[in-house]
Amino acid sequence: MEPFYHALIRTHHITSRKKVASLRKAAGKHGCYALLRSGGCPGIMYCKGSQEAVREWVSAVQRLRYKDFHLASKPAEIQPDEFINQKVAKAEDQHGLFEVETVSEFAHAMEQRGISAWWRRAMEFA
Repeated sequence: MEPFYHALIRTHHITSRKKVASLRKAAGKHGCYALLRSGGCPGIMYCKGSQEAVREWVSAVQRLRYKDFHLASKPAEIQPDEFINQKVAKAEDQHGLFEVETVSEFAHAMEQRGISAWWRRAMEFA
């Protein structure tokens, strides 16, 4: 089985529906899972998939020139101990883009996936 990779991006905000539509299209095209915290500040984006899919999706985000773009965690292989909750990992097998409205919802999604420690380090909360 091919290993999964993931990346985390932080921006000033995500409010443009046109840009979100472009990201949704890129997630479908590259066959990856993407989660956005949209609607205001801060903008947070998480991507999971094959190494190539994650790199291509991150490149698509960069081309959109988001304000204060920061690649908080470069595309990296997900470590085996980060697969704590396999039930939730099944939901991630869906390709496409999904959105949450608050940072707490985003944090909850990271916790359910067993990667909250990684997320906190990347967001500089820890």
